[in-house]
Amino acid sequence: MPPLFIGTDVRNRRPGDVSIGQHVGVRLPDPPYYAVLFTSRRREEPDDGYDAAAARMEELAAQQPGFLGIESAYDGDNRITISYWRDEAAIAAWKANAEHEVAQREGQARWYSQYVIRVARVERAYGFGDGTD
Repeated sequence: MPPLFIGTDVRNRRPGDVSIGQHVGVRLPDPPYYAVLFTSRRREEPDDGYDAAAARMEELAAQQPGFLGIESAYDGDNRITISYWRDEAAIAAWKANAEHEVAQREGQARWYSQYVIRVARVERAYGFGDGTD
């Protein structure tokens, strides 16, 4: 089994290693709420500023009204980040955040070879365990 990396600091990972975001098991309110699924393929370049920008975007998103949480997973250069929001107005405000808009432009120009964003309304949520395992 390949090494497992937690969180956004993946500087020591190699192709094929698996990384699970540090926020897996985030506690969310009862539905309904919204999920923004950001799937991407990264362009890896040493010291390209991505890790610092990703950490800043998580910090900034957490300050936004309506933000509920975030989960991430990485497998090589393939990534998925799911952010959770109270409503569509909160998602729109985050998309329009000036610092986030700069990061979006940098993402298209430097950090991603491709990405897809999907917005979904969560109607039901259930699971097992308390997420601390």
